[in-house]
Amino acid sequence: MQPLSAPRRPRALPRDPAPSKWKYRYQRWMLTPGVRGLIRIGVPCALIGIIAVSWYSHGTNKEMVAAKWEEVKATVQQRPEFMVSGMDVVGAEPVLADLVVATVPMAFPISSFDIDLEAMRQKVEELDGVRSARVRVGEAGHLKIDITPRIPVALWRDGDTLHLLDEAGTFAGVVETRTDRIDLPLIAGDGAQDHIEEALSLFRDAKPLQERIRGLVRMGERRWDVVLDRDQRILLPAEGAVAALDRVIVLQQASDLLDRDVAVVDMRNADRPTIRVNREAAGALHRAGQTEADN
Repeated sequence: MQPLSAPRRPRALPRDPAPSKWKYRYQRWMLTPGVRGLIRIGVPCALIGIIAVSWYSHGTNKEMVAAKWEEVKATVQQRPEFMVSGMDVVGAEPVLADLVVATVPMAFPISSFDIDLEAMRQKVEELDGVRSARVRVGEAGHLKIDITPRIPVALWRDGDTLHLLDEAGTFAGVVETRTDRIDLPLIAGDGAQDHIEEALSLFRDAKPLQERIRGLVRMGERRWDVVLDRDQRILLPAEGAVAALDRVIVLQQASDLLDRDVAVVDMRNADRPTIRVNREAAGALHRAGQTEADN
């Protein structure tokens, strides 16, 4: 008998060199530029950030970093090219310039980084005599404040205080006595500053009486009285004040009305102007009337 042969093994299939489906996708994913950049740059940066945050979270390290930062900042800010050594106020009269300097006092030299230019500008513009201001660090390390002052056009007597007013009725300063600004017309009364334009029109219209006029008084916050020397007054209406004053000036030029013993010229009623004489003249007229009656 022939010996039985060993059973045959099945022949092994040749190995396929191609990657599997998931391995292929993984390889493609790793070849993506964004992923490669993330692995090469993002992961190391994230690790460094985690380490840095962990180190900085300790109080001692945080204080050390803050102190070092302040030291570096101070070194830069205190460099000579950033230092301000003085202040120049331009465009203002000496009195207003001194007031500006007193409003923003500074100890020089000082670093320009320590100056809040905008806050300084707002503070200067709050002054009565300043219309606008421009603040900057100029040449030679000087702080330059350019002032556009308010131009006073009238004086307003408010109690014992004499306010300077500009053409808009805004306060432009204070004077001690009337003689300090004798060149400006004088107004008085409650609310007079709110009607500065009308007051200026009356002053311009009253030029023929300029040597005798003492000022305007706002009465009841609705109309004006023209105050002259010799305690004379012209009472103007609330409406048409300029026209009423023109009529009085015409009467003065035609008949010297205000050169007589007249105390008040009442023009409040345009249809019936009234003239009030002073006490002496009234007494004389009364005595003359009695004499005629007796005769």
